[in-house]
Amino acid sequence: LTPSLPVSVQRRRKRKTTHTKRKMATRLTETTDVTIGMRLDELISSIDTIPSTQLYMAVVVVSVIFSFLLLNSGGTSIEQEAPPSSPPSTPLKKITRQGPEPKWHILKILNYAAVSSFLVSVGCFASDASRHMNDSSSLFKFLFGWSFFLCYFFGFFGISFVDADEIMEGQNFESSERSTSSKSKAVHPPAESTPVCTVPSSFEKPSLSKTDLQSKSNEELSNMVLTGQIKDHQLEKLLDHHRAVDVRRLAFDSKLSSVGCGGALTDLPSGPSLDYSRVFGANCEIVVGYVPLPVGMVGPLTLNGQSVYIPMATTEGCLVASTNRGCKAITQGSGATSVILRDGITRAPCVRMNSAKEAAELKLWCEMPANFATLKHAFESTTGFGKLLSVEPTVAGKNVYLRLQCFAGDAMGMNMVSKGSLAVIDFLKSVFPTLVLVALSGNMCTDKKAAATNWIHGRGKSVVVEAIIPQHVVRTTLKTTVQAIVQTNIHKNLIGSAMAGAIGGFNAHAANNVTAVFLATGQDPAQNVESSNCITLLEETEDGDLWICCTMPSIEVGTVGGGTSLPAQSACLKAIGCKGGGVNPGDNAKQLAHVVAAATMAGGLSFFGGLGGE
Repeated sequence: LTPSLPVSVQRRRKRKTTHTKRKMATRLTETTDVTIGMRLDELISSIDTIPSTQLYMAVVVVSVIFSFLLLNSGGTSIEQEAPPSSPPSTPLKKITRQGPEPKWHILKILNYAAVSSFLVSVGCFASDASRHMNDSSSLFKFLFGWSFFLCYFFGFFGISFVDADEIMEGQNFESSERSTSSKSKAVHPPAESTPVCTVPSSFEKPSLSKTDLQSKSNEELSNMVLTGQIKDHQLEKLLDHHRAVDVRRLAFDSKLSSVGCGGALTDLPSGPSLDYSRVFGANCEIVVGYVPLPVGMVGPLTLNGQSVYIPMATTEGCLVASTNRGCKAITQGSGATSVILRDGITRAPCVRMNSAKEAAELKLWCEMPANFATLKHAFESTTGFGKLLSVEPTVAGKNVYLRLQCFAGDAMGMNMVSKGSLAVIDFLKSVFPTLVLVALSGNMCTDKKAAATNWIHGRGKSVVVEAIIPQHVVRTTLKTTVQAIVQTNIHKNLIGSAMAGAIGGFNAHAANNVTAVFLATGQDPAQNVESSNCITLLEETEDGDLWICCTMPSIEVGTVGGGTSLPAQSACLKAIGCKGGGVNPGDNAKQLAHVVAAATMAGGLSFFGGLGGE
């Protein structure tokens, strides 16, 4: 026990002890720096007291609210194209979003605001760092703000410099494209479902049951087709046949919309209907009804860098399915490239002179350039679009056959060239009084008959189309090899047709595809005779791939006049993207010729795969 001290002594000792502690605390404060780590430890300790579930929920809610407000703050709907690298399981199509879209210009504004605010906060902190370091509340505010800036910089800062600029440029590009005659169209991947009658998998029962689909709307079923949940060729197995057609029409209308042909199927009837007033005086006489033909749609087929869908009217089973497989193989490769070599419809009047000498004089007179210019003027006085390109006289004794070739714009041109030919004959009668017109068409045109002159000199549109099919596509899609398919073409289409003395028949079944497209688009089906002239060539490339080419010198098509004015046929032309007259005369008719040639090549390619397959 320590002896008790006087009260005054105890008080002096207590004051001295207190003074000593304050002095030591002051020295410790002056000599010790408070670090950010120490403050962070204090903050973490305080945060640890908050339950982890609540803290996590708070962070998620704040992040979601911020992202929603930033990216969905209104705006107009835009059209954007799904990237070409999208998975094959999802059909590539142009997606039209009807909901609110990001206001991309806000991101740029926020970028400037975020950078400015961040720099200001750093400056404020640096101006009085010691006070902020010793003030927990102030330090917490700065750290929280900087964390927010870092999240924004990592998450959103670069968007306005990449996506926003590209989107704005894309919108400007689309606007400028719409103001011109040419349009940029989407390129679709190969069709996923490609039923072929010889493939057993085509007859497999669908995995979905009918009861699962009855309650769904046609729009929902159409979306299921587009996303691959239902194969389009299995709709009749799952739905009522009429409803299956309605659903398929919705799916194809969506696909056609993405290539600039939306609404094309509106005027293509799917029920029994025909406006007979459109037929009277134009297409048929003594009408008692009409014969409906089913129309199938093949594609997408990549043709000259664009996706096209091709309507085919036929009653021959497997033709559409087989052609669709050829389209798939071509699109899986590099796509098809088509070129117009010549464009001119012909008419060859037969005139008769008094002697062979006079016939020869007429021939020589017509071949003189100055005289041709006179005939050209007479011909073109009868038409606003037709242009006389050449006159080729052929003498047979007293007869002279004047083969006149005429550019007819978007019309097939038979009426145009016939009317112009009459004007030429009337002028020639003034020069050669003994000339007698035997027939306006002397069969050297040659129209609707197999003839070497069409095979050699061409008639209508002369087209060459080609494609390269990778060898793995030949194996997986066509179920054969490059060597086998090349040998099949040589022995069948080249040697076999030569042994048969064929004229323009060096192909598998060009007439099948030509006629089907002709019937769907309102062409003259009888002209499939010369329009089906085709030689198909196949070679193995140095890389082991398959090169295929079809040369068709006499495709006779038009997009105005004749059957093209009927609603259903006009709808099919619209689906292709060549309805009516083109911006430049002849553009739409040329596009239709490209499509006919490409469809012929696709049908032949698939046919070869069946013949040369395993």
